[in-house]
Amino acid sequence: MNRYPFIVIEGLDGTGKTTLRKGLFRLFEGLFRITPLAALTTNFLDAAVAGDLVDGKYQPTEENEFRYLAALAADKQATARLIAASLPVRPVIVDRWLLSELGFFSVKHGRPPKETYAALTEGLGVVPALTLVLDITPEAAMKRAAARSGDATRPDWDVLDIQARVRDVYQTVTEEPGAFPALGRVFRIDAAQDRATVLHTAWQALDQYGLLPELPGGTA
Repeated sequence: MNRYPFIVIEGLDGTGKTTLRKGLFRLFEGLFRITPLAALTTNFLDAAVAGDLVDGKYQPTEENEFRYLAALAADKQATARLIAASLPVRPVIVDRWLLSELGFFSVKHGRPPKETYAALTEGLGVVPALTLVLDITPEAAMKRAAARSGDATRPDWDVLDIQARVRDVYQTVTEEPGAFPALGRVFRIDAAQDRATVLHTAWQALDQYGLLPELPGGTA
């Protein structure tokens, strides 16, 4: 392939994004002998804005809203440069990218998704080949998130009302693709299915849209 796919995985907390990212990573490695670049929505590649990223995400206030948005834009610009440099030689799989930020700013700050989108995508330069949205009811997502080990949930974020509002934003945005072209092609997956079925469905979507390289030996 002249260019490998840039794949984004989105969804509420507890929908299985990390599991799917790891599954796709292993399939690319095992089948094609290619190690993907795996990234997260925030990668702290721009050290100058690291403090604003932490404060804005974990202690969002009216005072730090604009600093956080600017910091996210800077971090995504840095991540996008890494993605663009990687695509000629390997796939890129990102756990959250733009959709999650649109949901966060809409719910936490009342900022319309189109405003957040404009701030984060100006000059971004990379568009996902496919955004996989893992969809599940907020009730099921919160049950899964609560079952995870460690400090996996936040009392100001991982609650039913907040997650229901975030899901509404996701649905509204993905139903209007022409207004948010930097999301790329969006493919929704029922995340209530078992993990193997979710992975199989995602892999079928990649194949359907011609995003898989040839197998070693020339077999498609």
